[in-house]
Amino acid sequence: MAFESLSDKLSAAFKRLRAKGKLSESDIKDAMREVKLALLEADVNYKVVKDFVKTVSERAAGQEVLESLTPAQQVIKIVNEELTALMGGENARIEFAPKPPTVILMCGLQGSGKTTHAAKLAKYFKDKEGCRPLLVACDVYRPAAIEQLQIVGERAGAKVFEMGQGDPVAIAKEGLRYARDHGYDLVIVDTAGRLHIDETLMDELKRIEAAVSPNEILLVVDSMTGQDAVTVADTFNKALPVTGIILTKLDSDTRGGAAISVKQVTGKPIKFSGTGEKLDDLEPFHPGRMASRILGMGDVLTLIEKAQESVDEKEAEKLARKMAQNSFDMNDLLEQMQQIKKMGSVRSIVSMLPGAAGKITDENIEQGDRQLKIIEAMIQSMTPKERANPSVINPSRKRRIAAGSGTRVEDVNRLLRQFEQMKQMMKKMGGFGKKGLKRRMKFPPLKM
Repeated sequence: MAFESLSDKLSAAFKRLRAKGKLSESDIKDAMREVKLALLEADVNYKVVKDFVKTVSERAAGQEVLESLTPAQQVIKIVNEELTALMGGENARIEFAPKPPTVILMCGLQGSGKTTHAAKLAKYFKDKEGCRPLLVACDVYRPAAIEQLQIVGERAGAKVFEMGQGDPVAIAKEGLRYARDHGYDLVIVDTAGRLHIDETLMDELKRIEAAVSPNEILLVVDSMTGQDAVTVADTFNKALPVTGIILTKLDSDTRGGAAISVKQVTGKPIKFSGTGEKLDDLEPFHPGRMASRILGMGDVLTLIEKAQESVDEKEAEKLARKMAQNSFDMNDLLEQMQQIKKMGSVRSIVSMLPGAAGKITDENIEQGDRQLKIIEAMIQSMTPKERANPSVINPSRKRRIAAGSGTRVEDVNRLLRQFEQMKQMMKKMGGFGKKGLKRRMKFPPLKM
């Protein structure tokens, strides 16, 4: 999970603090030494760590903290606030042009995920903001780069403008003209990368920037490379007026050095994070929420947002009625599982749960993923009649379902038992009435 190693070490340090009750300056000093080591092992920039620990230590050593009834909680609160500030404080949004189209120039090293994240951005703004995006193919050097952009663009529902292996600057200009002529309000320019930063790459990017005057220049960096990612970001930022950063592979980064360091080193905010391979796996970067995840407090706001996006309100009302009437069947169970899958992987959901860090292992998560797939396969191996009325499933039907789903009869029996237990629970909940159940199915409005 993201930041797992760092979260575990910080949780251990704060657990020892909580065990002490009243704290002395010596206790704070020992805890800060552990925090410092944890951050350095997470590949956070040394100067960033030094300044961070100094600021937290000065705030935590004050009499107001040491003499409070919950000093350990006060220290954790300070660490949370300073981590949030370190990563940018507030969520940095994309600046839209007063007069369309808004132009976003993507840059970064080869292999950082520019092309995929150009399509992710297109899909994000198409779905969330109702934009009409145009992807412009200016990577004319990498084999099959244009074809890759066309494939991911089609999946994102965004048109791709390309002129083959021509001059990238001319292509960018023509792409912008095409967008204006055909009513596209968002232009995302996918540029070429290199295996390393060189003068030719920077010169080409500067010429494209001059040609299209982008509203945003987003640098795509791989969070898994730690301090190398920060170095790359700093170098690009010195050559171009970068406005923001997209951190990719954040879901796999157990350390978190790049996420914590990059804003402080470059002065540029992280605007988005890539959290998986699917085109929907893109999240606005919220420093406060990320600090909470790092400290094992979860990220309930993002979890609620995902649930609101994934859960169809009419379907939720329909389910509430079926629960009240005790008519919930296997079709409903399958539908609920598919709704959960829309929210992301089990890993990403678990990372947002408060207190999950260090308690749920990779093995548990993999087992959960496997179990969901097995249950889905068993339900899909049932006939419509069996899904609507599981009580008709006799031994011969069980054998057929097991064979069709690659499972054992014992697995089918277990599913049927668990389903029956769920129905009994829902029968008890039916006493709350339809309105009460409907309220339980809905999420409260977000307060940002």
